[in-house]
Amino acid sequence: MHLFTKIGLGLLTSSSLILTGCQQYRKPQAMTNQLPTTNTIAPIQETNFSLQGKIGVRTPKQSGSAFFTWEQQQDNFNIELSGALGMGKTHIQGIPGQVTLNSAKTGLIHAETPEELLEKATGWQAPITDLVHWILAQPATASVQIEKDRQQRPTQFIEDGWIVHLSYNNAATLPNKLILKQQLDDGQENRITMIIQDR
Repeated sequence: MHLFTKIGLGLLTSSSLILTGCQQYRKPQAMTNQLPTTNTIAPIQETNFSLQGKIGVRTPKQSGSAFFTWEQQQDNFNIELSGALGMGKTHIQGIPGQVTLNSAKTGLIHAETPEELLEKATGWQAPITDLVHWILAQPATASVQIEKDRQQRPTQFIEDGWIVHLSYNNAATLPNKLILKQQLDDGQENRITMIIQDR
């Protein structure tokens, strides 16, 4: 199966995303101009949203994109992917402890977590659970490093080995674009670009 087709399966399936099991990465260094974070408690737990948009993945060896529809109600989600290099429609559904992926190319795949599902489908690892929070401009862990703009909106998270850049339309409080970067040991990077067209 085409590499991006596999990645598209995962998305979300970060969807994305990115790190092969044998690739090594180094955690990014802290930015000198970042604002100190006082986030010492668990991240906000409100994770309800409905999104439509496009996701692109670029690695040192491959690139591609897919359209997505993502419905999230706390820990339950439904994701539809289309346009992933001829793979056809892919449906990903999850409740706590049970995640499934179904497409004509792969059939039905089961796992306990989104990350495990992605690894089963592609052999890759990615911060899918973290992405649920980043989409809402929330940190995913208590150890996050955050930069904010003048309106106090997060513009960058450094978390779990990823640098996440958030962009906003005008005075919007939720991002319309996220760029996730993971630095590799050879100086190259994995990159996910998520454009949110409708909330």
